[in-house]
Amino acid sequence: MPVALWRTGLMLSFLRFCACLEEDCVLGVVGRPVSLPCFYPELLTSVNVSIEWRREDRVVLRSEWGEGAKVEEWSTDSATISADAALTGNLSLELPSADPSQDKTYYSLFIVSGENQSAPLCTVCLRIAASFSSPLLQREEAALGNETAFLCHSSGGFPEPAVHWLINDSEELPEGSVVTVAASLADSNLYNITSHLTVNISEVSSVSCVIKNLPMNQTLTSTSYGVQGSPKVSRASEAMWIFSTALCVVVGVMVLAGVAYQIHLDRISKRKKDEYRRQNRGYKRQHRYQEETEAMKPEPEDTDV
Repeated sequence: MPVALWRTGLMLSFLRFCACLEEDCVLGVVGRPVSLPCFYPELLTSVNVSIEWRREDRVVLRSEWGEGAKVEEWSTDSATISADAALTGNLSLELPSADPSQDKTYYSLFIVSGENQSAPLCTVCLRIAASFSSPLLQREEAALGNETAFLCHSSGGFPEPAVHWLINDSEELPEGSVVTVAASLADSNLYNITSHLTVNISEVSSVSCVIKNLPMNQTLTSTSYGVQGSPKVSRASEAMWIFSTALCVVVGVMVLAGVAYQIHLDRISKRKKDEYRRQNRGYKRQHRYQEETEAMKPEPEDTDV
């Protein structure tokens, strides 16, 4: 029993230690400057000393001091410390930009005097994070039965987030209905998240995709409302729309054909009327000519025979 209690106490102490480390980490946002704090006022009294900031076992900054003034400084990744560090004791390491490759790394400060090296004066863990884009939620018809597929996509964040689906505000989902894929971009180490939900939506009123980025304390939600009925209704609506469109086209063609035929009949009627008028004018001229001819004939003279 004492051994079990000792092991339990050791485990709890270890968990508390890890939790403290996690809480003490400095959060750096991708693309923004980040400062790793460290204060050591006693540097003012030191003479001819050097300080080194190391990431794991790699030196990222080395600064030499003599008589309270900076003599020489060398750094990688453009890391710097305050120019008046000897006066203020502020030896914080300034990084110009947080990068996902630095996530969960430890930076330590050492003082070197001659051949002697101090124990780490400061040890700071660095966590990296970046905000995800607002999730894009799309609805698609599934290949089987009454199921419908939902696609949720978000990009440009770090680290890999937690993805949750809510159906009618409930997280109870059928087993195997969700497939989530996180792809890390080679050029930036940021993540693109794509999650698929396949579910029977016959009694569904809302579907939500929730993306949680814990280091950024960020929760993004996209919801599709009024999701009711089965895909068959959608297909029937689509068929009705196609039928209506085809019917409108047919009616339009018939109307155009009727108008064209009526124009044709009008032209024929007009042609017949014109021919009738021409014939009537010819008949009148002929009748008038006959009358004039008869009028011009001399009347026979009466003779006594």
